[in-house]
Order: sequence, then structure tokens, then C-alpha cells
Amino acid sequence: MRLLHTMLRVGDLDKSIGFYTDILGMNLLRRKDFPDGKFTLAFLGYGDESENTVLELTHNWDTSSYTLGDAYGHIAIGVGDVYAACDRIREAGGVIIREPGPMMHGATVLAFVEDPDGYKIELLSNEE
Repeated sequence: MRLLHTMLRVGDLDKSIGFYTDILGMNLLRRKDFPDGKFTLAFLGYGDESENTVLELTHNWDTSSYTLGDAYGHIAIGVGDVYAACDRIREAGGVIIREPGPMMHGATVLAFVEDPDGYKIELLSNEE
């Protein structure tokens, strides 16, 4: 067994694809419209779906925003240097909602960013 993807519903697909590709450096792997169902799926990631877990963005054409709810936590992405990654994200127009630094009660360096729909993304050092 293998984890294939995580799905997020988004209000503005092009804006979300721009965030995940231009700001977080993912690649758009595939995108398909489903006119009969009035939705589009876009799959993004850092490598081929056959070997990597990816992110599925679902855009329902008649929905421009969602209530995230209180059960959702975050997506975690490993980076080489959390501080440098935050600098790049900030320069590209991304929003840092928790500045890089050690986690509370621990030594792991982390930060949090937010995507256009308000989903939280945790950045963790790959070196730990």
C-alpha cells in the first residue's frame, strides 16, 4: 500500500495552482475538466505520481469558497532550510503565518504558510 494523494477543494483553481507551483515549487502533473459534473481536478507534486504522494485540487465550478472546518490541520512539506524557504515564499508573495523557528517544547525548526483558500502548510527541515 502507498498513500497516493491528498485532496483539497479550492475556490479559484488558477490562483491555487499558481500558489502551489510558483510559490511552493510544485509541478502541475495533470489537469482535467469534467463538464457533466461541473468540476475540474488538478494534480500537483514534486515528482511523478507513480512514485510520489501528490496534492489533488478539486474545483467545483459553482463554488467560490469553502468553510475549512475545525478538523483540518495542515499539509507538511520537507525543505532543506526553513528560513531560506520562508524568504523565497515571502519574496514570491506567499503569506507566512508562523515565522520559522523551533517548535514549542522541542528543537525541530518549522514554519507555517497559508494558501489562497486558507489551508495551512507546515514547512519542516529535511535535515532532521
